[in-house]
Amino acid sequence: MRLPNRKPGKYTFKKFDPVMTEEKLKALQEKLAHIKKDTLPRAIKETQKYAENGDFSENAEYQIAKGRLRGLLQTVDELQYQISNAQVIEQPQDTSVVQVGHMVTFSINNMEQTFQILGSAENNPSAGIISYKSPLGSALLGHAVGETVNVEIGDKQIACTIRQIRN
Repeated sequence: MRLPNRKPGKYTFKKFDPVMTEEKLKALQEKLAHIKKDTLPRAIKETQKYAENGDFSENAEYQIAKGRLRGLLQTVDELQYQISNAQVIEQPQDTSVVQVGHMVTFSINNMEQTFQILGSAENNPSAGIISYKSPLGSALLGHAVGETVNVEIGDKQIACTIRQIRN
């Protein structure tokens, strides 16, 4: 059986934004602890059980279990990397200009919306959270209440007026 050729790095390295809240960091730590404590030992036992069946080249159960174990180990490595490189967002006290961590109320065409600006790992526009790297988030950063900011979305320029900044 021939394995497909993959370009190095295309599938192995996911882009990671280290900027996150304390809650997100704790969630990553809990997920890592759960995998190490429960999921990984079960996967190792399963792989060992299927390895006892002998001939590895024609042992489909072993191959599948080994692939699952490899995936878990990669997940552990990714989580450890994310945790060790995390930059926790400190809640900014100064609300004179928009910073990462702020709740920002703004209006576009006389319709007000409120979003919290956080890191890409927590981006969820339907829950009112946008990334500081998004077109809207990056355009709002560094501006004060009352300022009108032009946001470039696709090929359109949209005028956005900041109404309120809060923690």
